[in-house]
Amino acid sequence: MTAYTEALPSAPQELVLRRAEESDLPELRRLDHEIFGQFAYPPFLLRQLFDLYQRHFLVLDDGSGLLHGYVLAGTDALSRDCWILGLCVTRDRRGRGLGRDLMREILLLLRDAGTRVVRLTVEPANSAAVLLYRSLGFTCEEPDGGLRPDYFGPGQDRLVMRLDLGPAGPAGPVSPAVPAGPAR
Repeated sequence: MTAYTEALPSAPQELVLRRAEESDLPELRRLDHEIFGQFAYPPFLLRQLFDLYQRHFLVLDDGSGLLHGYVLAGTDALSRDCWILGLCVTRDRRGRGLGRDLMREILLLLRDAGTRVVRLTVEPANSAAVLLYRSLGFTCEEPDGGLRPDYFGPGQDRLVMRLDLGPAGPAGPVSPAVPAGPAR
């Protein structure tokens, strides 16, 4: 799909944005656990999500067997409504626009598939991620400004954000890269 060359302190390294493959599952489990900790998907669920949504499961691959990010979108049977089920970039790669690139690519794929509404949840205190999503045109879904208390259990509040896709692509202004943290 897309290749990025990053200048790292040791040497330049190319990251390729591509669809996830079955052989990525062990690395996806590692990455998901590293980023999401207690909210990581259990291995059996990650496997089933891969089986269901492989068309909308994108990864950032460095070519050495390590993944540095992913985005996963789950669509309904008619691909009209969608939830972003996960977006993450490893801590050492944040602040370089990779989360934005993952989101832009998945939003284009979803629009091309006929998706009209994209939703996601994000921790209200994750201001970098909230800013990223707002810059892509997402708004907090009412009621209550999108806030859903105890969404993932006691004390685990989330904002529900929504983007309406049109035939011309995702709406919203383009802004500089924001170092987004994980969204789930």
